[in-house]
Amino acid sequence: VQLQASGGGLVQAGGSLRLSCAASGRTFSTYTMGWFRQAPGKEREFVAAIRRSGGSTQYLDSVKGRFTVSRDNAKNTLYLQMNSLKPEDTAVYYCAADPSWSPPFIYGMTYWGKGTLVTVSS
Repeated sequence: VQLQASGGGLVQAGGSLRLSCAASGRTFSTYTMGWFRQAPGKEREFVAAIRRSGGSTQYLDSVKGRFTVSRDNAKNTLYLQMNSLKPEDTAVYYCAADPSWSPPFIYGMTYWGKGTLVTVSS
């Protein structure tokens, strides 16, 4: 599966952004999908994941209540709605896919897309 994230940009603290991840192929609905991020000088970290059917989700504690992960299997698209953004959310965000569901996804996922930069100004 090939993945392409989009929707990043510059936003003020307290603002919102919605990231999208378009997937190629006809097997999108068979994958667990997720979002990860990497801030400058820091290691990549898990942000959110959603099961194949969308029935279960998992979040990084610091984004719970602010971020919402969703998917549209008919459109082969993954989303991340980010509200109440904070400067510490500044990072390159990556979408990823994996055949299995294994939170907290310490080892990441199998397939990765190119990232999209989110910058939150204070």
